[in-house]
Amino acid sequence: MTESPPNWRQRSLWHIEAWAYDFAQFLARLVPIDTVSDFGGWLFRTLGPLTSKHRIAETNLRIVFPKATEAEIADLLRAQWDELGRWIAEFPIADRIAADPDRVEVEHIERLTVLAQEHRPAVLISGHFSNFDMMAVAIMRSGVQSQITYRALNNPYMDRRIVEMRRRYGVRLFAPKGTSGARELFRAVGRGESIALLNDQKFNGGVAAPFFGRMAHTAPGPSTYALHFGIPVQPISVQRRHKARFKVVIHEPFRLADTGDRDADIETAVRRINAFMEARVLERPGEWFWVHRRWPGETYRRRKAA
Repeated sequence: MTESPPNWRQRSLWHIEAWAYDFAQFLARLVPIDTVSDFGGWLFRTLGPLTSKHRIAETNLRIVFPKATEAEIADLLRAQWDELGRWIAEFPIADRIAADPDRVEVEHIERLTVLAQEHRPAVLISGHFSNFDMMAVAIMRSGVQSQITYRALNNPYMDRRIVEMRRRYGVRLFAPKGTSGARELFRAVGRGESIALLNDQKFNGGVAAPFFGRMAHTAPGPSTYALHFGIPVQPISVQRRHKARFKVVIHEPFRLADTGDRDADIETAVRRINAFMEARVLERPGEWFWVHRRWPGETYRRRKAA
């Protein structure tokens, strides 16, 4: 069954959203990079607590830090709104950040350059840590040929702008849809290209695996590709150093156990990737994307009722 085309009202709202983005981008390009970042942090620290997302972030924080005091939760909420606001404000000028080598430090880039030099593919994984667009900057700098995947937006005008923005600093995005998209990724790895995915958000129909002690549905795609081709998983994380300056960490790669029981191996692999994500969240808790409903919906309905 095909979806009905959007009506005029929906298209009008999409256009307004895209024009608002264009205006914000125009203004952001008139001022220094750090000023843009500071403004985004201030705006979201101010307005974020007034939104429904604040309750989601608070619920997530209490799941991960059940023994935290009210003051500690309040500090983390403020920090994550600051981080989210900075990332959103920085996105329209991401090409300016990427063009300044002093703003993006890459730790252990040799782990990527060896893949490029030896034409070996890997599954590059990360999460929504700080300004996660800087992960793509590090991949481009290393010379690794990679399919950098993303979820296409419902608003086609905004989606076009996102693709164009990232193309300005060398990133070509691929939004896999259904079986045809999965086949294209398989062909890419077969050609010796790597694939890069964010693997820390809820994926309906995914593998149920523990995440901070509660079962959370997680996309099995990265594990599936790594096991099918026998290639390593290369974890990456992004940290904010100061204002709009970042460190991208290329962590120790690892290979997944292949026992021949594919379902069990994928579940084990997902648990291992979740453990990596947990460690990064605990390392810098103010820099994760806390406003996402990571656990089943009942978790948030119970919290709302309470």
